[in-house]
Formats: sequence, C-alpha cells, structure tokens
Amino acid sequence: MNISNQKILIVGGGSGMGLALARRCVEAGAEVIIAGRGENRLRQARQALGNPAGLETAVVDIAREDQVAALFAGIGNVNHIVSTAADIEGAYQLLPELDLKAAQKMVDSKLYGPLLLAKHGAPRLAAMGSMTFVSGIAAYRPGARGSVVAAVNAALGGLVRALAVELAPIRVNAVSPGWVDTTIWAQVAGDRKNETLAAMAERLPVGRIGQPDDIADAIAFLIGNGFTTGTTLHVEGGHRLV
Repeated sequence: MNISNQKILIVGGGSGMGLALARRCVEAGAEVIIAGRGENRLRQARQALGNPAGLETAVVDIAREDQVAALFAGIGNVNHIVSTAADIEGAYQLLPELDLKAAQKMVDSKLYGPLLLAKHGAPRLAAMGSMTFVSGIAAYRPGARGSVVAAVNAALGGLVRALAVELAPIRVNAVSPGWVDTTIWAQVAGDRKNETLAAMAERLPVGRIGQPDDIADAIAFLIGNGFTTGTTLHVEGGHRLV
C-alpha cells in the first residue's frame, strides 16, 4: 500500500479496527485524520499512536449533516475516506424489547453516516480516490436480537454498489468483518464476552476470532487496489460457511 504523502480520513479511528488502520497509515507515511464523536477517545488514540506529526483529530457526528459538511470544509481535499463507525448501543434486542431510538442510532451511524460522507466527501476526493465502509457478518448470518444490525449491514452493501456507479471513477467498497475482538463485544455479550468469542472460535474454519489488524489489512487492500470497486470484501474467518 503506497500511501506516502496521501491524506486519509478515518471516521471511527479512535479505537478498534479504525485505530489499527490509522496506525499502519501513519507508519506508511500518510497524513491521517481520525474522526469521531468522543474528544477524549480521540486524545487517547493520538497518545496510543505516539503523537505523530502527520496525525490530526476531528470531533464529528456523521449522522449530522451540518457537522459532516463542516468536517470537510475544515480538512480540505483528501485521497481516501474510511468509516468504521457504528453506534450499536441498544440495537441488539429481541423485537418485544427493541427501542426504536436505539435502532435509529444504528441506522444513522452506519447507513446515513456513510451516505453523508459520500455526499460531502466526494467533491473533496482525488479522482482516483476511494471510500471504504464497514458492513458485517450479521447481513449474511443473522441471529436472534440482530434484526436491526442485519438490515443495516445489508443496506450498506447496496449503498456501496450504487455509489460505485454514481461516483465513478472514485472507488467505493465495503469490508464485511466477522466476529472481531473489539470493545463492542463488551456491549453485546457483557460478562460473557470471552466465553462467547471462544465458542465462535471453535466453530470457525480458521480456528480463531478476528483481530482489528485483520480488518485493517482488508481496508488497506481496498485503498490500494485501483481495480476494485462496488465490492464487499468478506473477512470473517469462514463464518459464512458454518
């Protein structure tokens, strides 16, 4: 991935997969902007990355169009846009307990957010630039309590294909992770996080749960491969097979 001196916006870059990607982009000589809603998390991420000179942070809620527009007005032109953001709090519920406001937050962060990033980011992108969003295994292996997450992830795949046509030659892709060991699992499984992940690891053909670097590898491929667009890249350890 030759991204030296390129500018990359990573929404959700304060933790997990986004932070892993930010680390490798900084190490590759890119100018990186990590963006998210939490100023403290962004500050901690900057420290975790060693306060490099080529790293900026930006506070933004990508569900708010005014904030997305202001973000791009502030950072100017970019080469690549990535979003790993997802607000899943309260979204994993059985239908009788489902809170519509929690469902709407999921839709806002993972569907409308990428749509707004595309709307306001495309005019700022280099002609051979790219956008990469993060879908997920729930679209292909849904489970009880996961109707909202499955629906949003599936919709994101359709959005990516449509944007790849409308915004060409800008490339638009998605990565669909399987189960990845991030802090999100504390919200999903609570005290049973380790037990839940270990049980899935036994089922997967690769014999382990994913790590943030696995997904960062996939996003890096999509950023660097100029012949891939409108594609959802599955990085899930064979989860769709079991």
